[in-house]
Amino acid sequence: MSNDEKNKDENHQSDLSLKKWLKKKIDRKDFLHKSTKITKAVVGSALMGGPLMAIACSDDSAGTKPPPSEPEKKKDPFQLGVASGDPLPDGVVLWTRLAPEPLKINGGMSSDPAEVKWEVAEDKSFQQIVKRGTVTATADYAHSVHVELEGLKPFHKYYYRFKHKSHVSDIGRTKTAPSADADIDQLNFAFASCQSYTNGYYTAHDHLAKEDIDVLFFLGDYMYQSGEKGSIGRPHIPSHTTKSLTDYRTRYAQYKSDPSLKAAHAAFPWIVTFDDHEVKNNWASDFPSANAESGGTFLDRRARAFQAYYEHMPLRKSSIPDNFANMQIYRRFSYGNLADFNVLDTRQFRTDYACNTGGYANCPERMDPSRTMLGDQQEQWLFSGLEQSSARWNILPQQVFMGQMDRKSGPNETFSMDRWDGYTGTRDRLFNAVKKHDVSNFVVLTGDIHRNFAADLLEDFNDPNSAAIGSELVATSISSAGNGADITSSGRMILDENPWIKFVNRQRGYVRCQLTPDQLKADYRIVNYVEKPGAPIHTRASFVIKDGQPGVTQISGREV
Repeated sequence: MSNDEKNKDENHQSDLSLKKWLKKKIDRKDFLHKSTKITKAVVGSALMGGPLMAIACSDDSAGTKPPPSEPEKKKDPFQLGVASGDPLPDGVVLWTRLAPEPLKINGGMSSDPAEVKWEVAEDKSFQQIVKRGTVTATADYAHSVHVELEGLKPFHKYYYRFKHKSHVSDIGRTKTAPSADADIDQLNFAFASCQSYTNGYYTAHDHLAKEDIDVLFFLGDYMYQSGEKGSIGRPHIPSHTTKSLTDYRTRYAQYKSDPSLKAAHAAFPWIVTFDDHEVKNNWASDFPSANAESGGTFLDRRARAFQAYYEHMPLRKSSIPDNFANMQIYRRFSYGNLADFNVLDTRQFRTDYACNTGGYANCPERMDPSRTMLGDQQEQWLFSGLEQSSARWNILPQQVFMGQMDRKSGPNETFSMDRWDGYTGTRDRLFNAVKKHDVSNFVVLTGDIHRNFAADLLEDFNDPNSAAIGSELVATSISSAGNGADITSSGRMILDENPWIKFVNRQRGYVRCQLTPDQLKADYRIVNYVEKPGAPIHTRASFVIKDGQPGVTQISGREV
């Protein structure tokens, strides 16, 4: 059989699998009807959520098994690790996937269903088991497992593991959410994004797994769709751009086989959202001009990408992609009366690119008030949630830079049409809603741009002296774009042209945050290199946002 015939047959099998899978999707309307009865974290047609606090100390870390012998390793079905996420006050989602040979088709599993046992305990030695059960992993979902726990104590730490035949998984650690009205004195969280496997080692994840944090927000570009080889000996598998369901599954398996990433997943729960590279670079809703495809339709490809994303993330059944590739990923998480987190989707519902480009430009079209970054339904969900919130802090984990950023030196201005500068109508409406409803402590968390930033969000970016209505914290990449540099000439230009941006750094790492009723403290944690393993980590700079005082203030670290 020729390569073309093999690819055609593979895509045909992927299509058949996808059709079978879509027939088995849950009734979203019924799920959402039931979910409105849970907590204030579930509000409106799109809300899922709940808070989570999982204290991760160096002497109380999630466990890993001793390295198996080579024959045992080949039989071990838990080579992609374990994960937890999307917590509620009485439970969380537990995840794993059976894949004894992760990089082979179907992960080395047959097409037969497989029974997987799970256990949840209050201690790492599993002497105090509180829940256990058995689920069936099927080939339709790549033998992935999503256990949606219920009936656990609120704001309580647990350990979990899985069993299949004689094999036992690594031990993961998680914690349920506090009750909706709980008084929370402190929340420790981090956020990160952009982890190209070919561009660098996941050293930042090694350090992240040891942090004393309660939850991680991962803001997109979990994997990259290209067939890039890179220059550090970590080429993508498969070696071509991912398009079939098998392609996407294999690429996720490659990423999730990384021991550093597995350790970070096992250490604490993740709340995830996607950006563009989980499907293809710079995709925008379903517009042909932004998503031109050859040899098939973009929505078919997106359906495969979304299915593989669900299969490999600790997501609830409400996020199973619906007919023709629609996926519910925006949702709300409440951490007692301290913070509400509105996780956004800035890809699936946006208007097509202004200026006929997803790159840099400037045209009147970008300021058209009818243009949308979020779509009408998500926009109204967000505004309603902000209006009704009684939390001290209102935080938006999302994908692309929200504040204005002129990327050209001098009087002429150039902006990215892929970011909020290309959708100023939505940004204006959001800022007006924040002011109108007197939203408490509005903070935006951002990924995508492979740089660290700290910035004020102004009422009017055309007037640098206008009042700040919020703050934006941007995390650099875990590994994308390679080693990077502390400050570059382009970074200095950005600071000169955009005085509301207070900090820029182009090294790799993540942002660690400590949140109290009085302030949010953000530490920009960086490694000096990722193109070889073993880099130490340090805090490049720290910023605070004071309760009732919008805007960022640097408190430590060298200024730029």
